[in-house]
Amino acid sequence: MTAGGALHTVAAMPAQGDDAGDPVSRISQAYPDRVEVRGRDLSGELMGRLSFTEYFHLLLTGDEPSDDQRYFLDLLLVAIAEHGMMPTNVAARMTLAADPASLQGAVAAGILGCGPVILGTSEECARLLEAAHEKVASGAAREAIAAEMAGAIRGSGERMPGFGHPVHRPRDPRAERILELADARHVSGAHVALARCFRDAVAEAWGKPLTMNVSMPIAAVMLDLGFAPDAVKAVPILARTAGLLAHLAEERHHPLGLLMAARAEEAITYEPPP
Repeated sequence: MTAGGALHTVAAMPAQGDDAGDPVSRISQAYPDRVEVRGRDLSGELMGRLSFTEYFHLLLTGDEPSDDQRYFLDLLLVAIAEHGMMPTNVAARMTLAADPASLQGAVAAGILGCGPVILGTSEECARLLEAAHEKVASGAAREAIAAEMAGAIRGSGERMPGFGHPVHRPRDPRAERILELADARHVSGAHVALARCFRDAVAEAWGKPLTMNVSMPIAAVMLDLGFAPDAVKAVPILARTAGLLAHLAEERHHPLGLLMAARAEEAITYEPPP
């Protein structure tokens, strides 16, 4: 079984455990003399051999990654880890300013803000691409399906996942680089092709080009590499944790949290009730 296939198996595993009904976990167990992770000895087999990205893949899927899976996990983690003074980073900095001893609380405050508005819609993009892929697999034309689905989303008044960005216009440089490298390493498959079809379909449905943001290629490349849709959001969350830790390390030496809180209060006008 490939690493990608194993991921679909693990992601779909029922929470109640084995068929016999016994509750089980297949991730890890600590013993007096060793730690076993996914059936491997942590200190004897994994430490010093696997990179953290490879280890993350093993933890998440139960298998060590292929070269392409490792390469693109690295690439995507780098692409999404940091994006300036985003609300997630602001919330984390303010939390640390209020409680300097609570690094974990500040990280948690930032992660709690990692929703689709701030961190991206990679999981939504993955589900959209999977739904489109199923329709294409049944015999429909790729371009027609993208046009139909984009038109339906536009008609419902909803936002199109993976499109639009307040800063990056007309192109998101991160998205373009991911697609460029996916083509160069020959991993672009049906989902990347669908992402490109959606770019044209969205421009038609909205009557103007919209920026394909980084969320769409993250989802497309991960699906083409065999990852399950449920696993896609794990990458932005893990990546953004690294960015939060960088902001919090800086906050300890160059405090900004209380300054930002004060500026927020200055920017808001209080109006008493009539």
